Amino acid sequence: MKPFVVFALIALASSAQDPSRSALPANLRAPSNRQLMFRAHAVGDQIYTCKASEGAYAWALKAPDAQLFDSDGQSLGHHFAGPTWESKDGSRVIGKLAASAASPDPDSIPWLLLAAIRHDGNGAMSQILSIQRLNTKGGKAPAAGCDNSHIDAETKVPYQADYYFYGPVK
Repeated sequence: MKPFVVFALIALASSAQDPSRSALPANLRAPSNRQLMFRAHAVGDQIYTCKASEGAYAWALKAPDAQLFDSDGQSLGHHFAGPTWESKDGSRVIGKLAASAASPDPDSIPWLLLAAIRHDGNGAMSQILSIQRLNTKGGKAPAAGCDNSHIDAETKVPYQADYYFYGPVK
């Protein structure tokens, strides 16, 4: 089965689960002129680099590195720096942060709403206009270990999240 067809089937199966119309904080809801195209579950790492700023040291996000899966556990693509989501069909969408809210799980990275700023290729990602990152588990920067002796060191923190991809209302 072609990846675009797989994404279309996921969109049909996921349409009843559109979180933008639920009890999410208002700033994380997808715009009303968007419809849920599909959902992907991400499993991977948040990569952090130890940085110094004005005499203080902290882990700064470098990039995510996660695989995207459908509800049956089949691979849909990859999520990486940009932030970029790439479908197995080669199409990509790059997003920019639009809004953020703390995860209900204090040990997890925030929930996000992102706006698409660039597309590459023609396929599942070419019509995506908004992306939500919800239901995060893990991925927070370490609280310790970044100091003068670890500048530019990297660490990977496992995370999982659900990404909801929205396109134009048809």
